[in-house]
Amino acid sequence: MPKVALYNQSGSQVGDAELVESVFGIEPNENVLHDAVIMQKASQRQGTHKVKGRSEVNGGGRKPWRQKGTGRARQGSIRSPQWVGGGTVFGPTPRSYSYKLPKKVRRLALVSALATKVKTDDIYVLDELNIDAPKTKEIVTMLNNFNLEGKTLIVTANQNENVERSVNNIHGVDVLSVDEINVLDLVKHDTLLITKEAADQAGEVLA
Repeated sequence: MPKVALYNQSGSQVGDAELVESVFGIEPNENVLHDAVIMQKASQRQGTHKVKGRSEVNGGGRKPWRQKGTGRARQGSIRSPQWVGGGTVFGPTPRSYSYKLPKKVRRLALVSALATKVKTDDIYVLDELNIDAPKTKEIVTMLNNFNLEGKTLIVTANQNENVERSVNNIHGVDVLSVDEINVLDLVKHDTLLITKEAADQAGEVLA
């Protein structure tokens, strides 16, 4: 089992934490990680792009000139695609970009993302995270105790409103409960700050 340091909120090591080998100790699969990130980013696309085809633009109800005898090319409408102001051929229309990877692939991607944090020593396990009231200063102090730089993802065992409201004004810091963790958030944050209870839950569910 991979063993990492266990810290308190003051940034002091209070022991060691053993993590589940099949979740935090595997060799990360970078290809699956990449596929999962692309899937999530595709699902976030709005897909509201729209252009007008020749049946949707205004005008063009009348044939601009007679078929024969003018010396010009035959035309049926001034709103054909070759005309200025005409409709667009094969332009984008509203659609969904979302798709799903197989369930086992999604699980492997999530496990690989967690294992990557352990492999690169970018994970800090807290014995507990208690904040009595929403106070940004307490979270800032805790992050400074760990000398964290870059983006940080805080993962708690359950939704914690005090912690969530405390990080709202801190740029680059986000908080999720353990059942909300996903590959994209794990990849885009430099450091993972997770409670021991949340790490145990993740190991139990994903093992």
